[in-house]
Amino acid sequence: MNHKPIEGFSKLPKQGKIEWLVNEYLEGNQEYQNILKQYWNDDADLQKLHEEFSENTISNFYMPYGIAPNFLIDGKLLALPMAVEESSVVAAASKAAKFWIDKGGFKTTIINTEKLGHTHFIFNVEPHKLLHFFNFSLKKKLFETTEDITANMRKRGGGILNISLVDKTAEMPNYYQLKASFDTVDSMGANFINSCLEQFGKTLRQEVATSEDFTQEEKNSLQIVMNILSNFTPDCIVRAEVSCKIEDLKDDSGISPEEFASKFKQAVTIAEIEPYRATTHNKGVMNGVDAVVIATGNDFRATEACAHAYAAKDGQYRSLTHCTTDNGVFRFWIDLPISVGVVGGLTNLHPLVKFSLALLGKPSAQELMSILAVSGLAQNFGALRSLVTTGIQKGHMKMHLLNILNQLGATEEEKLHFVTYFKDKTVSHHEVINEFNRMRGN
Repeated sequence: MNHKPIEGFSKLPKQGKIEWLVNEYLEGNQEYQNILKQYWNDDADLQKLHEEFSENTISNFYMPYGIAPNFLIDGKLLALPMAVEESSVVAAASKAAKFWIDKGGFKTTIINTEKLGHTHFIFNVEPHKLLHFFNFSLKKKLFETTEDITANMRKRGGGILNISLVDKTAEMPNYYQLKASFDTVDSMGANFINSCLEQFGKTLRQEVATSEDFTQEEKNSLQIVMNILSNFTPDCIVRAEVSCKIEDLKDDSGISPEEFASKFKQAVTIAEIEPYRATTHNKGVMNGVDAVVIATGNDFRATEACAHAYAAKDGQYRSLTHCTTDNGVFRFWIDLPISVGVVGGLTNLHPLVKFSLALLGKPSAQELMSILAVSGLAQNFGALRSLVTTGIQKGHMKMHLLNILNQLGATEEEKLHFVTYFKDKTVSHHEVINEFNRMRGN
């Protein structure tokens, strides 16, 4: 091995962790210590709060926190907080919001809010015998033994909605599931769901052990493999949409509303049938979704996993958004499976998350679902609008221009020159370098 393993890294103080890393991996270069420390917050209490969000923390990793204004959602005008490092995401979302503000804005519908979890177990028993045991004994016991866990959630209007037995023995020998659906109201609910499921596992073991329905050999075969929520929530769905007469789709690119609508629909259809395009298409959707998910302290990895699983639910990966142009009306929408919360987790701790939720009017979990779907739809509209008119690079590279100039060490005066220089040109890395070298006389 090129480095020595370390014992007890987590027990070292923060400075000890940094010194070990710098000495072991970075040749003792003090500059790297300085980089880490310059991102510490001067407020010691705030810095400690951030460090306690996760383990083995040595610094903070900053992301730009931007605002996309002018979102008219279900009659309310909102400014969306977006935490994202990619150029043009906030600009594209803002431009789409402005495009639709005088056309009725975005409309949303909560289709369902069920979340899922499973107790996965192995049991060498006839399926019909297990089903009888579940229906006439176990199901009732599962509800009873989780009453203490679900009490507070039930008071808020949520709880366990249903429990079913799923026979998966055709796919794996002796494999079954207890599948449960939940309503977690305004919380994302991961801890609540997992606590219920772990009790399911205990109850299943206890009830099988004392049941007269099974032989001792069958009882001995029971294995509780795991109890865990699913981040795939195909029954926790929100729809966001925009629509207007095709003749109102006036675009500053110079093409007619009819041509714009036709090309836009073709672009969406291609993403519906071609997985290579659908992957990039949906990545653009998630640019908008994830930026608001992160800004509101929710789990963007779960959001991504769920969205992409849903996009492949019929066996082929497809677009999350859809478009029609029937009877002279342009309609563009998304059905997004998403599970988020506005209480618990970072929502009660992270100061910027608190700011984001306050900015959005302290939404309920369902209202936040709507906002996230709208953000994804707007971002996708902005990207497709560019693709079928001017091309994606014109806007994206213009936003990326400052990144290139910062890499080159350009002065503020030089940056102003480049903004003017590219006012009527498409930005390319090659052209920026050429013009920069010309200015510097290289």
